[in-house]
Amino acid sequence: PTQEVMTAEIKINLIAPAAGDRLVAEGRVEKPGRRLIVVTADVFAEQGEARKKIALLQGTMIPVDL
Repeated sequence: PTQEVMTAEIKINLIAPAAGDRLVAEGRVEKPGRRLIVVTADVFAEQGEARKKIALLQGTMIPVDL
């Protein structure tokens, strides 16, 4: 069976304006589990060589069999 995930909860903290040439998000699984998966991500605005964190994300996902 194929497994997908469904979002149970998601929280986004916007901490700075998204000013820059591009936005880059770096996500990771903090705790994989059979019933719940906790994920986080940091979002950065890049302007030339400068990089500034602009947002923090945290989510809880539920694995679902299709």
